[in-house]
Amino acid sequence: MQRLKQSLLAIVSLLSLRVSAETLKYENVPNFFDKLPGGQAQGPCHGGVAIDKAGNHYVTTDTPRGILVFSPDGKFLRAVGPTKIHALEIREENGAEVIYAARPSEHEVIKLKLDGTQEWAIKYPEESGKCQDASGFKPCAVTVGPDGSIFVADGYGSNFIYKFDQERKFLKAFGSPGVEEGKFKTCHGIALDTRGEKPLLFVCNRNANRVEYWDLDGNFVKVIQKDLRMPAAVHIRGDDAVVPELQGRVTVLDKSGAITAQVGDNPDAKQRANFGLAQDKWTDGITNSPHGAALDKDGNLIVTEWSAFGRLHKFLKKK
Repeated sequence: MQRLKQSLLAIVSLLSLRVSAETLKYENVPNFFDKLPGGQAQGPCHGGVAIDKAGNHYVTTDTPRGILVFSPDGKFLRAVGPTKIHALEIREENGAEVIYAARPSEHEVIKLKLDGTQEWAIKYPEESGKCQDASGFKPCAVTVGPDGSIFVADGYGSNFIYKFDQERKFLKAFGSPGVEEGKFKTCHGIALDTRGEKPLLFVCNRNANRVEYWDLDGNFVKVIQKDLRMPAAVHIRGDDAVVPELQGRVTVLDKSGAITAQVGDNPDAKQRANFGLAQDKWTDGITNSPHGAALDKDGNLIVTEWSAFGRLHKFLKKK
């Protein structure tokens, strides 16, 4: 009887997840974003996307153009700032919006004005004792706590998260390499989640295929979702969190952690996480290598891919 009860509970749990996955619907908007002047492609991208209060989209590239800025209706406006930004987020400080960005190949985290002017950089925190030298510091993502504390996910380096105070003084390192809970197998994305009773860090533990919560003191809290397909980043807006999965899918979670939508799912495993996939193999509405994503004010999804050519998607949230 107990075994039957457990089986019924498992079926109910699966059904509830299946229902929750149908609660939000999105529709692809083909060719929403402009080509660059001269018809150029976006170019190699191993980065992300963020949206300012005016609705402009900031899309990173690995080209000398740096960050491409598009209007809310997808028109190209300008290029600003440095190249090779892996992840970025925009936040307001003292009445002005600023960009926090991670640059693993340059071994630094930087703060920029929206025009691309650099305000400061955090280099290798030698006092942490977690890397042999500066070349081992390869930060994937950065976020900021309510008190201005800075959290840096060193996913391509030590697989620790570093915490700094608002003056950029090193405070602590937490995590460590490993596959079990409380350790990281590429801590690739990070964001501050304020949807619950207290602020938490939402961490994408990419090569462990799970997303998880950590508190602001560096303690592991719980796994939010597991068995994902290399969750690469997270952006939270309103009640929703969007998680691009490098292996050809984008997942949306509600504040309870339930899956409310899965978008752009690529059925061809050979196209997933394929940096060099030729453009003639692309299909509208199907993603190949989602690496960054953002939610706009209307809940629409903006997704950028890890691609030798650069690729951007817009998925319209249906009413």
